[in-house]
Order: sequence, then structure tokens, then C-alpha cells
Amino acid sequence: MKTIILSIVVAVAFISGAIIISKNGDRSQVNSGGNNVSIENGKQIIEITAKGGYQPRKSLAKAGLPTVIRFNTEGTFDCSSSIRIPSLKISKYLPQTGTTDIYIGTPEASTLRGSCGMGMYSFEVEFEL
Repeated sequence: MKTIILSIVVAVAFISGAIIISKNGDRSQVNSGGNNVSIENGKQIIEITAKGGYQPRKSLAKAGLPTVIRFNTEGTFDCSSSIRIPSLKISKYLPQTGTTDIYIGTPEASTLRGSCGMGMYSFEVEFEL
């Protein structure tokens, strides 16, 4: 009986640890400081690396500015080289290595969601006033 109770306690501890680690891992994927967002020639540039998913997975940007999402690839052979942004009807294949700019207009305050062609990897851009 003691063995069963000890096994249950250990299992609960492992599961709790995995949940905490996965939640903290998600936070590290958020670029809250805007390090990947800059202004060039009056346009907001959001840089996202596409390889084995998207980095950062979540970006914060300003609403009301003409915006370009710049995808950078370097030896990208997986499905993250196929970009889909359904709300803007954008589907685009990225080169295995290079830079691809996608102009998305002047977004209002909202969250833009995109993914790879298979829907396995996703990214978000939160546009704030």
C-alpha cells in the first residue's frame, strides 16, 4: 500500500513539474521587449526566424503603423518555410535561406495569427495602441 501511495505522489510531482516547465517555456518565447520590432523608412518591421517553428512565437508591435513581417530563413527545410496567415489570405513559400518581407498593411489593435502550411507551428503578433 505504501508503494502505491509513494508512486502516486511521485507521478503527481512529475506531472506538476512538466506543467510548470511548459508554461515557463511559453513565456520565454514571447518577445515582450520588442527586440525583433524596428522602424525602417516609416515602416514597422517585425523580424521572425523560421526554422523548426518560429522565433519568437509571440511578438508585440504598435497598431496603426504600416507593417512588414520579415521572415528570416537559414537552411530551413521543414514546414515552417510555408507561411499561412488566414485572416489576410496570405500563403507563401519561403526560400531555404534568405529574407522574405510580407507587407501586411496598417493593422489596428488586434492579434494576428499565422502558422506553417501544415498548422504544426504557429506565431502571433499582438498589435497594441
